[in-house]
Amino acid sequence: MYKIIACDLDETLLKLDRTIDRKDIEAVAMARAKGVKFVPATGRGYNSVQGTLQELGLWQQEGEYVISYNGGAITENKNNRLLHFEGLPFELAQALYCRGRQYDVCIHVYTRDMVYVYNLFQGEIDYLANRMEIQVINTDNIEFLRGQEITKVLYTNTDRAYLNQIEKDLQDITGEIDVSYSSNRYIEFNHRGVNKGQGLISLAKLLNVDLSETIAIGDNYNDLPMIKAAGLGVGVANTVESMKAECDYITKATCNESAVAEVIRRFVL
Repeated sequence: MYKIIACDLDETLLKLDRTIDRKDIEAVAMARAKGVKFVPATGRGYNSVQGTLQELGLWQQEGEYVISYNGGAITENKNNRLLHFEGLPFELAQALYCRGRQYDVCIHVYTRDMVYVYNLFQGEIDYLANRMEIQVINTDNIEFLRGQEITKVLYTNTDRAYLNQIEKDLQDITGEIDVSYSSNRYIEFNHRGVNKGQGLISLAKLLNVDLSETIAIGDNYNDLPMIKAAGLGVGVANTVESMKAECDYITKATCNESAVAEVIRRFVL
């Protein structure tokens, strides 16, 4: 029996209009009634998913959890109690920010409480609407954040080939960095070893659950570590084509068609 479902949010549980299908909400409730933990696993911060937790009946629930910042944090939903945190060393974050300013990208710098955004453009404004709170900056560096806990840095550009080239260009500083891609627009930088897969492994250990008793559901490359770590790794129908072969199961439904409910009905209920 599966005991944990770790599920990506954007373009997996959340539809493209940022809502959750009623069938998914009902399926999550039925899985929980059978004792299964439903764990949102997101690249965003845990503060930004409180509305989603409310929709799922998970808000302020003791013994329910969120994996956030691509595995950089694990929180219990009751009072957002922090159980695990691993951020990005300041000097690495500073280097990523300064190097990023040389490219045609929008830069996000995540702290535990805020997302600072450089070179914001209209397309990114539209994408971020109703997803998270941001503060726009226009600084040469992020010295003003020294001493704060930085969780990750990411660059935005919808040209994947361009982001791939940036990753190659940054190889001189990425030895201590875990690089991933998400939402067909982001290249993300966490500290080495910080990813959703390690987040799932840590949570399963905390709850004394064997990884064979876990399901992971996602759609993009930042989900792949947890898809590979889980006992059952699932990609939704709109998963990036080149990673589908690495999933154990691909849903017939897309994120717009209650893909999560399909997984729960088939493998849990």
